[in-house]
Amino acid sequence: MTYRQRLSLLIVIDSCVVLTAIFFSRFLVNATFNVITFPIVISSIVILLSHYFFSLLFHLYKKSWEFASVGELISILKAVTFSILVAAVVQQLLTQEIQFRLLTVTWLLNMSFIGGSRFCWRVFRDSFLNKSDNKKRTLIVGAGSAGVMVARQLNKNNEADLLPVGFIDDDEKKQKLDILGIPVIGGIKDIEVAVNELKIDNIVISIPSLSKRELNTIFQECAKTNVKTQILPLLEDLMTGRISVNQFRDVQVEDLLGREPVELDIDSISENITGKVVLVTGAGGSIGSEICRQISNFNPKRLVLLGHGENSIYSIEMELKETYKKTLIEFVPVIADLQDEKRMMLVMSTYQPDTVYHAAAHKHVPLMEGNPEEAVKNNLIGTMNAAKAASWNGVKTFVMISTDKAVNPTSVMGATKRLAEMIIQYMDGESDTKFVAVRFGNVLGSRGSVIPLFKRQIENGGPVTVTHPDMVRYFMTIPEASRLVLQAGSLAKGGEIFVLDMGEPVKIVDLAKNLIKLSGNSIDEIGIEFTGMRPGEKLFEELLKEDEVHEQQIYPKIYVGKKSELYLQEIEEIISTYSNLDKHEIREKLLNIANHNVLLKTRLSVSV
Repeated sequence: MTYRQRLSLLIVIDSCVVLTAIFFSRFLVNATFNVITFPIVISSIVILLSHYFFSLLFHLYKKSWEFASVGELISILKAVTFSILVAAVVQQLLTQEIQFRLLTVTWLLNMSFIGGSRFCWRVFRDSFLNKSDNKKRTLIVGAGSAGVMVARQLNKNNEADLLPVGFIDDDEKKQKLDILGIPVIGGIKDIEVAVNELKIDNIVISIPSLSKRELNTIFQECAKTNVKTQILPLLEDLMTGRISVNQFRDVQVEDLLGREPVELDIDSISENITGKVVLVTGAGGSIGSEICRQISNFNPKRLVLLGHGENSIYSIEMELKETYKKTLIEFVPVIADLQDEKRMMLVMSTYQPDTVYHAAAHKHVPLMEGNPEEAVKNNLIGTMNAAKAASWNGVKTFVMISTDKAVNPTSVMGATKRLAEMIIQYMDGESDTKFVAVRFGNVLGSRGSVIPLFKRQIENGGPVTVTHPDMVRYFMTIPEASRLVLQAGSLAKGGEIFVLDMGEPVKIVDLAKNLIKLSGNSIDEIGIEFTGMRPGEKLFEELLKEDEVHEQQIYPKIYVGKKSELYLQEIEEIISTYSNLDKHEIREKLLNIANHNVLLKTRLSVSV
């Protein structure tokens, strides 16, 4: 219905209502059928014209009555009251007598009939048009402002396929009450009972302020049921209009794992990046690309994207140019191999970066067990080439990305990363460049993460393969890991190994179970199969050895490790001889050096 058609219909309805009200009032007040008198006719015309005037003044004809509430009722009250007051003034002027009883009854009837004519449409829409026969019965977790907003929108939206039938909230003051006609059933512990009693088909978590730990607790209660669990979109997405309130998203494993984000010291990071030239190696990888995104938020003068794979470098270059097209940041893609010493020297001398973030590395544990020479070439030789080039060309800060697998390593990958840390710490003592390393655990969503594998296995119908029922790992998100790297660069004094307080480790089998439940399947349907530990893996990961630990945090949630012995002679020896060794000999030498099991002989070592 167009606005003109709607306006015409409302004017006709109001005309009938106003005339009926005043003549019926005459009948009620005077108990007579002689309702058409001169004073009544004059009063009816005045009230009718006044009503039109005040209805236009208070925008009554522009209200969307299907969403009518207290605000619309107040507008009706104003229009009806002022029209009656005008009629009283006219009666006084013409007849020197105001018929108070007549006008009072007319006011009551007008309020009832006009308000009723508007609100009956909402009642009709809610009762008949928005049929709930085919809608999913939904339990809303959280009876705060966000939960009430969700319930109101779902009730108003005829196209929504969810019907709110109950709230869950731990606030005892709200329990046993009705909100918007929807009962608050109980607390989080009552979710399973509520689902069974109310025959719930869907659960929506609508508490934007939830911490990961609290969300995990709620999800574990939801996981006891067989219904789908969703979560309210981010508030910033709602506020900006990118997502409507009834566009819920599925709970992701990233919501349940990891820690609360660390607050950054923006000023110190800006000093290292804003207006400076920054180079990122491995810029096309999952960690390197996120580091580039985080760096771009601080408006560097130039960001050099260095990588070996042309497709990934092209992809991140295009993404950054589109995202930051309104800035003056210059994005420079560079295809280069870290193993090419001359090429690294040329790149550093050409672009003269102020800060280098070294994210390029081979990180896959089982693959490096089978290809140890490639781990040596990329993780050791590549790091040494990048570090020497940075030092030679006066780079102020060099930040290397390391891993928790470098602590008491049992794998080639972990051993090469530990030796790379030694190279970095040695270079710090020999150069004006500040060299530091950053260690963190497994990264959610990275290419080497176990989560994409689990998801593929679930999509294929299972089973999900877990190496060992007792295997545990630390987890963090890619953005958090990248922010830690930037913070470490700003805190660097030289030679440190920065470590993030990763919180509690997570059992891999529990991670698999959560992913299965999040996918809407049961563990029995998909199944979990234990395959045994692969070469180089260990049950528990550590972030610092006992002799490396500084108990005091240098920044909230960030620790710094002590320097330990550095075996530069042995590292240089393995770099010069690895091509003549077989895989087992390379692996044995790497692990011996990384775990300080070297022969007592003349060697170059640095102890601090």
